[in-house]
Amino acid sequence: MIKFLRVRNLATIEDLEVRLEPGFSILTGETGAGKSIIIDAIRLILGDKGSSDLVRTGKTEAFVEAVFDVAGQPVDLAGLPEPEDGELLIQRSVTDQGTGKAFVNGVLVPVRRLRELAPRLIDIYGQNDHVFLLHLENHLAFLDETLEDPGLVRDTAQAAQELRRLLQEKRELEGREKEREQRLDFITYQLKEIEAAALKAGEDESLLREREILRNAEKIAGLVDKALDLAYLGEDSIVARVARLKSVLGDLAAYEGSFGEFREGLEDAAILLQDAADSLIRFRDRRAGAPENAEEIEERLSIIEKLKRKYGGTTEAVLARGEGLRRERAGLESGRDRLQALEALIGKTFETYGRVAARLGAERKTAAVRLGRAIEKEIALLGMTKARFEVRLEVRAPSPEDAATIRDQGTEDVEFLLSPNPGEELRPLRRIASGGELSRMMLALKASGKDKESLKTLIFDEIDAGIGGKTAEFIARKLGQLAARHQVICITHLPQIASAATHHFSVDKRVEKDRTFTGVRKLGREDRIEEIARLVAGSRLTEASRQIAREMLDGGPAKGQRP
Repeated sequence: MIKFLRVRNLATIEDLEVRLEPGFSILTGETGAGKSIIIDAIRLILGDKGSSDLVRTGKTEAFVEAVFDVAGQPVDLAGLPEPEDGELLIQRSVTDQGTGKAFVNGVLVPVRRLRELAPRLIDIYGQNDHVFLLHLENHLAFLDETLEDPGLVRDTAQAAQELRRLLQEKRELEGREKEREQRLDFITYQLKEIEAAALKAGEDESLLREREILRNAEKIAGLVDKALDLAYLGEDSIVARVARLKSVLGDLAAYEGSFGEFREGLEDAAILLQDAADSLIRFRDRRAGAPENAEEIEERLSIIEKLKRKYGGTTEAVLARGEGLRRERAGLESGRDRLQALEALIGKTFETYGRVAARLGAERKTAAVRLGRAIEKEIALLGMTKARFEVRLEVRAPSPEDAATIRDQGTEDVEFLLSPNPGEELRPLRRIASGGELSRMMLALKASGKDKESLKTLIFDEIDAGIGGKTAEFIARKLGQLAARHQVICITHLPQIASAATHHFSVDKRVEKDRTFTGVRKLGREDRIEEIARLVAGSRLTEASRQIAREMLDGGPAKGQRP
């Protein structure tokens, strides 16, 4: 429910504040006074597109803020600050450049966030808002609001989404089948080449060292022989010299004990020299027993270099590429298994979707009959006493071969049919109803719906255009009944409806110093009499028109229905 509205620098409004109450409120005023501007301000709060044309001439920014009472109707703010004392504050600005900002409880939000909140706060029904009845998806949505088990709508949508997801996955797998086979062939070729080489990590570096040794074999053999002669084999080798030195120092130690300390170090040196000699001998013997395989080494290096150029620059990269190809091949080969599994899963999910959609269809069929009767009763009270109304369902069978037939809404299309006059066949409401009939249909639908929300605001912007007399009284009574469940705000030119309201606001326009100003004031009883008399008689007020206004206020059609 909207409690407070402030508008600044919007069209002809300079600074306007309105405090609204629960129940039935009415806005009246001369044509062009600015009633529609107030509705435009509320639409901005609900996230409608802002235009620089709305900014008052000479100003750089228009500003609208509204306070809503949401204590009786919790609103999911999804991370925004929770309302304090049950009040939700929404603010919106529009600049003369067409830009602007939006705030919810003081936090800057995208304008689309206001559009998400709007359905929980306010419904606006204007003469241009009857487009609601011209779109079949809205017929279906309204019918679903009357279901005894609305969870079926959610369950059907979830089943449809899962089924379409599986069908999409199947299409993608099938679409990649030819590409998959080609890729498998390519992977097999590359793997065969890599695996045939039987590479080992670091093999190329080992071969390069071996090649270098072969190229310098004669020189290396001479160096080995020389090293062995110096260290071990020669008569004056280092090993022999160290042995003799150790013996001499041992003899000296008998006279000077400090020389004995060198014996341990010389023993270590002897061991090290012996190890070096052993390594030289093993190296010489291994080279002597190895075949001359220079050509094999060159051939092997050529194979490795070719693979490195193709697959990554190092033997490790080539081996990693082979492992990656094996994983990819396994994944591609498993695609065939996944496709077979999908076929079975799609069949099972299609059965689930069909079962849930059938339950939803049965519920809709029952609800359609119930809603049709309720609407006929309502429109009869609104002056369409001979009209017939029907909610028609058309079933569209789903097919697992066509994802477009797997719809979130289920298998039914819904359309409202109307026969306004006796003897006429039922025809689509969207094609035959007049503006006045659409207005009454909107009111009848709202009055008959299962509105669970409390303190929601319903705004009817001149939906009474083109009607009068007894029908106006019926509409006034119906608006009064709606006001028992919602906050109802109506802009009207009809005295029957104006007199039925609990709260009456007058919208006026004045000109001061060549500037136009729109204002709103709440009327007391005497002012209401004058305003209703104006609606009855026009600008020439008489005592007779005032008396009619008093009688309408004292015993109007909505007497006893006001909250």
